[in-house]
Amino acid sequence: MSTFNAADGWSAWPAPAKLNLFLQITGRRADGYHLLQTVFRLLEWGDTVHVRMREDGEVRRVGVSVPGVDEADDLLVRAANILKKEANVAQGVDIGVEKRIPAGGGFGGGSSDAATVLVALNQLWGTDLPGSRLEALGLALGADVPVFVRGHNAWAEGVGEELAPVTLPPAWYLLVDPGVHVPTAALFRDPDLTRDAAPAKISDFLSGSLLGNAFEPVLRCREPAIEAVFQALAHVGTPRLTGSGSGCFVEFADLASAEAAQADLPAGVRAWLAQGAALSPLLRRLGRGAGKEENA
Repeated sequence: MSTFNAADGWSAWPAPAKLNLFLQITGRRADGYHLLQTVFRLLEWGDTVHVRMREDGEVRRVGVSVPGVDEADDLLVRAANILKKEANVAQGVDIGVEKRIPAGGGFGGGSSDAATVLVALNQLWGTDLPGSRLEALGLALGADVPVFVRGHNAWAEGVGEELAPVTLPPAWYLLVDPGVHVPTAALFRDPDLTRDAAPAKISDFLSGSLLGNAFEPVLRCREPAIEAVFQALAHVGTPRLTGSGSGCFVEFADLASAEAAQADLPAGVRAWLAQGAALSPLLRRLGRGAGKEENA
């Protein structure tokens, strides 16, 4: 976009989307937070965050308008400020974002954008904080932020911050946005939500026995648009829900199969294709390969 020209000092950083390949709730902590188990799959598709250094110490949001969210409360700005305070940085930054990830879909857009700000500014400001510290800062912004900071597909527990790397086979995904913005807090309060699933192991997922999402039956009952998407996707594969949002997906082994499925969907369904990532595009932007551990 012309707003973020490199000639004007802007640099571009990928903020990939994610899918939850399964999600279950195993209990609740004393502070009320729910305990989860899930597998995060990063995608070769998402937003692009743009940053430009400032010498006056200010952190500014540029070309971004989030209805009902003040600039100081925007995750992009909060991420920059939390790193600035942590590392006592004198510089400031302008931040913009090209949004592709739909809000409220469970694809991790806001969390990924915040993680990208942390990772990019950690390099550009020369703060050189280790990945483990960036993850801790990110957790203060949202439970999904740490996995985007780490940049690897992961088995996750706790509130989503206890991460173990998993190797996933190549895959393509047919993604659908039903256009429903899901109120996450209301979902967690729903009396029909299963909160006491038996804890599973990574081997259970790898065997193919874990594919469900605890929020799926609740949302399919509450939201007719989500139920309609599940019915449409059932004709081309096995539909699943991602996160606690409204986004739905079907997994395919190759691009041709995903394209054929997309062509079979009814007119008017907002669908697109994305490839699963073996390593976050953000880490590749930093020049970090799969064998380089970021949390050292």
